[in-house]
Amino acid sequence: MSKNRMIIVEGPQGTGKSSLTNYLRDNIPSSNLYRLSGSKDKTLTGKEVSRNMYNALLNYLKEMQNIPMDLIFDRTFFSEEVYARLGYKDYSFTDVYNNLLKTLNTINYDIYLFLLYLENTALYQTRLKRDNHHNYQSFSEENSISQQNIYLEMGENLQNSNIQVIPLAMDDFNEAYTQINRILRIKQ
Repeated sequence: MSKNRMIIVEGPQGTGKSSLTNYLRDNIPSSNLYRLSGSKDKTLTGKEVSRNMYNALLNYLKEMQNIPMDLIFDRTFFSEEVYARLGYKDYSFTDVYNNLLKTLNTINYDIYLFLLYLENTALYQTRLKRDNHHNYQSFSEENSISQQNIYLEMGENLQNSNIQVIPLAMDDFNEAYTQINRILRIKQ
């Protein structure tokens, strides 16, 4: 029996995470889409909330691993680590992140981690103007570029054999969808 797929889409504001995850949900039969935003609490209490939330999520994923359903995530604990590294949080999340990563690597899924970025970073300015989200982190081209750099650096450092890290340029959505279709074997 083949494994279910877990598709995690990460990247800064303005890269097209919502567009891509909507596309995946619409084109992958038997899939669930989850959108996570994390805790707006930037204190140590927020760290504990995030730790508990993501541990509960991983426990849920363990329970789901034998149900024939592909899972699509618009953000997970990778974003929490990026925000903490950039100083948007009053704490380091790296210890929790490393433990979550170890647990994720043991779950019986084919895991795809798509790290979205823009080759033409000037596109952030246009995209962020049209995005209207309830957020606790201010959106700016500078913030998105800083986040992009950290996401890509994190992807380079992932050595977990169960997680396939795929950097994906989102400058042209149609081109990105073509690549996704090939990687995930989505029939059009």
